[in-house]
Amino acid sequence: MGQSKDEQRAAVKKYKDALASLHANQEREEAAGIREETPKYRRLNRAVLDAEKNIPWYRR
Repeated sequence: MGQSKDEQRAAVKKYKDALASLHANQEREEAAGIREETPKYRRLNRAVLDAEKNIPWYRR
């Protein structure tokens, strides 16, 4: 994708951090009985989608 190794590593870390935040939020919302998509969920989900654009599918 035309990125240096450091850029690739940073992109993968950003994706994994965003995904971990999304999953942690999901667990909190499920425990609280929230079943609808909240603005926070949508924001975190958008961060995951934006981050995955910078890495190849096999690194996800």
